Amino acid sequence: MPPVLLTIALIGGYFLGSIPFGVLLSRWFGLGDVRKIGSGNIGATNVLRTGRKDLALATLILDGGKSATAYVLTSHYLGPYMGLVAAVAALLGHCYPVWLGFRGGKGVATFFGAVFVALWPLGIACAAIWLLTAVLVRISSVAALLSVNSAPAIALALGRPDIAMFSGLMALVISIRHWSNIVRMMKGTEPRFGDKKR
Repeated sequence: MPPVLLTIALIGGYFLGSIPFGVLLSRWFGLGDVRKIGSGNIGATNVLRTGRKDLALATLILDGGKSATAYVLTSHYLGPYMGLVAAVAALLGHCYPVWLGFRGGKGVATFFGAVFVALWPLGIACAAIWLLTAVLVRISSVAALLSVNSAPAIALALGRPDIAMFSGLMALVISIRHWSNIVRMMKGTEPRFGDKKR
């Protein structure tokens, strides 16, 4: 792996992923700083707490688009392996953006954007796991953690050990970002869908 190409993939992916769409959209539409409401997160779930479903959907799509774009562009010019590197870097950029003091989102939408374009059957399988878990358990963080951490095994079953490795790295980062949620799960205080305070 040439160091120059690796550096390009890492830096390009990181800075693309670090664009804080949730913060930008909320400010552009006069909703203030989304980091000062709800969980303080910059992702679609917290944007939804502003009452703007359209902006939450836009944030979801744009956050997923960051890693998808990083993968597609880098794969086209530098090869699919570098595309995976750029996708992981985009996830890191989203979770730890330099513009926001390295305090970003939790990376779930960005993860899904990457896996859907890298291996669409994996994306569908992870989305199905998320949906089924969300319906049964009604806890967003449980659905997210179960779906992303299932990705490596599913990728291996699909014959893609390369994607298994990179999805495993992404799942690790997302799990770390969900540490406070995990603590609340152990205490039995993690909020469910429909709770007034989430």
